[in-house]
Amino acid sequence: MKLLEKVKSRSAKIGVVGLGYVGLPLAVLQAKTGFTVIGIDAVAEKVELVNKAKNYIGDVLDSDLQEVIEKKKLVATTDFSALQECDVILICVPTPLTKNKEPDITAIVKVTEHLANYAHPEMLVVLESTTYPGTTEEVILPRLEEKGLTVGQDLFVAFSPERVDPGNEDFKTHNTFKLVGGVTEACQKVAKAFYEQSIVKIFPLSSPRVAEMAKVFENVFRSVNIALVNELTVLCDRMDINVYEVIDAAATKNFGFMAFYPGPGVGGHCIPLDPYYLSWKSKEYDIHTRFIELAGEINEGMPYYVVNKLQRVLNQRGQCLKGAKVLVLGVTYKADISDDRESPATKVIELLQKENANVSYVDPFAPNFTVGSQQYASQELTPQLLADSACALILTAHSAFDYDMIVEQAPVVFDTRNGTRNVESHRDRIVLLS
Repeated sequence: MKLLEKVKSRSAKIGVVGLGYVGLPLAVLQAKTGFTVIGIDAVAEKVELVNKAKNYIGDVLDSDLQEVIEKKKLVATTDFSALQECDVILICVPTPLTKNKEPDITAIVKVTEHLANYAHPEMLVVLESTTYPGTTEEVILPRLEEKGLTVGQDLFVAFSPERVDPGNEDFKTHNTFKLVGGVTEACQKVAKAFYEQSIVKIFPLSSPRVAEMAKVFENVFRSVNIALVNELTVLCDRMDINVYEVIDAAATKNFGFMAFYPGPGVGGHCIPLDPYYLSWKSKEYDIHTRFIELAGEINEGMPYYVVNKLQRVLNQRGQCLKGAKVLVLGVTYKADISDDRESPATKVIELLQKENANVSYVDPFAPNFTVGSQQYASQELTPQLLADSACALILTAHSAFDYDMIVEQAPVVFDTRNGTRNVESHRDRIVLLS
């Protein structure tokens, strides 16, 4: 098989469609491995930045991008006709939700339609975008087969989900287990051989559907457990119990317990979205995934809980939320990264706007932040800014924040992330989620 030979000799040309948080790191990894890579994205600005070696993804080293661009191992384009030059296509496009929380796989469909025009014999197509079980075989496969190519003989199709954890210094794409599910045995063989060139650990699966389900299940697992601890937090608040002390106590058990921590909601591209992909698909089989939907409901309710508790905190100090200066600390969805996708800070600030609070924010990773029609710019964190606020509201516990100064200078600190856990003085000014 010529394609298998090309893959093993790393002479195959790789096309990565979608140059975002998943696609760009993957494109750089494949280029550093020795493959020639074409990055394809509909957004001209991204393409221009890549070709100028200007990095915009935190998990990509500037030096790595510079190296593969200078060596001409990676080039980017908006022209989808470049697909016809490629031997391997990796689809890494966004899979958001509609307003009604139903899967929006428009980007996958559009890419597949382009592929149908340019697919050729001896080509491997792998979907990496997270989606509902069945997408690869029900959406991608039929469109490609219309080309007249036989899957498993001259066209090879697989699903291999991304497992990116932004900001994780220990586990990157190259050293995280790679799930691979091919449509046929031959598809599996080619896909596995391809990923073995750049990734240390490959975990083969019997079908794309199993791989798709495994990926969604990973995020459902986190969503459900976060929801459990968020619900426990609300109960602990009513009972005047410190939920963090409860979690730390439970975590001393040597078996059967995994610690999850509460927060103002869930963020990122995966956990707030992926469970809904599975619950939507399950209805096709007359199954209502009430557990998954309930977890989503609880997590989505946390911003409301945060604003309601903030209102109580200010009331106890003889202040009203309306017109109060609320200084939000951290707006990205996770500490020490610049990714603000689906950040709970968006909903919290939106609710504060509705209460006519005077909102400003500080985040060293997000110089600008937009909520609705309101555009905000990050402020410099100074003692005066803290002292002038009615409350400092910690929504993301960045390690760059000086928590001792925050607690010392702010009249009150509402800490939704337990970022102040090591602060020893002025503990009476700190309010936790419970």
